[in-house]
Amino acid sequence: MSGAKLGHKFWERKALDQMTAPEWEALCDGCGKCCLNKLEDEDTGDVALTRVACRLLDDATCRCAHYENRHQFVPDCIVLKPSNLDTHAYWMPQTCAYRLLWEGKPLPDWHPLLTGTAQSVHDAGVSVQNRTLSEFDIPEEDWEDYIIEEPT
Repeated sequence: MSGAKLGHKFWERKALDQMTAPEWEALCDGCGKCCLNKLEDEDTGDVALTRVACRLLDDATCRCAHYENRHQFVPDCIVLKPSNLDTHAYWMPQTCAYRLLWEGKPLPDWHPLLTGTAQSVHDAGVSVQNRTLSEFDIPEEDWEDYIIEEPT
């Protein structure tokens, strides 16, 4: 989605809680990393990504296959919004626009709002495109065997 359709560099002019719903949704770069199952160290709070993805993640597109009605399939899927970002930012991907803007950082050069194409996140090697395994195939007790370094 092009930033021009939403207002030139709206993310630099508006606070997260002032964005319209289309602007908020446009911040998503489509990397798919937020849909990876994560493991959190109980002692340190560190969060590790795994290659094990939510059952609804389309590995080819890095998008949710049932985004609009995902809660029917995955009731505990997080609806990220400005009012809860402070409690969820710590587990969001390091390259996530929501997290970056919340931390006061700029969008990366490959972000689709800057490039004008959704493909840029994949071309930059930042997405998990064609790198995931379904949570249906990997028992939760084995997720630790699938920890990955976050593509940055």
